[in-house]
Amino acid sequence: MISIQVKCPHCGKSLMSAVNKLESAPAIEVNLTYAGKHAPLYLSSLYGSYKVQTDMNIPVGKVAGFRCPHCKADLKSTRKCDACGSQMIAFELKAGGQVQICSRRGCKKHVLEFQDADSELQAFYKAYLKASK
Repeated sequence: MISIQVKCPHCGKSLMSAVNKLESAPAIEVNLTYAGKHAPLYLSSLYGSYKVQTDMNIPVGKVAGFRCPHCKADLKSTRKCDACGSQMIAFELKAGGQVQICSRRGCKKHVLEFQDADSELQAFYKAYLKASK
């Protein structure tokens, strides 16, 4: 699997955790909000993995909020999930483009967009081939 590097679409700071890892790769760190409570959330940076780590218990099917740990900006996108209709959460790819995930616990819908589709898709494919060897 490929480890993606993401940053906040608002302040541009890296969302990659310097200390926390999931599946031997740096985790994506955001602040999670649900039912008036806040906690750190660590998402696997391996594209295609759905592993997460948090101390907050969110029931499957419920929608949570995601905020940048640096600037505290809301990370929700203007896009709605094609699968369940919830708001998507946006992260900027360090290499250019964007990855979006659904804010509903248990929904696996995500979107990967490249700014320069030819060169970035080619780089993504090369990284995939290298990781699969």
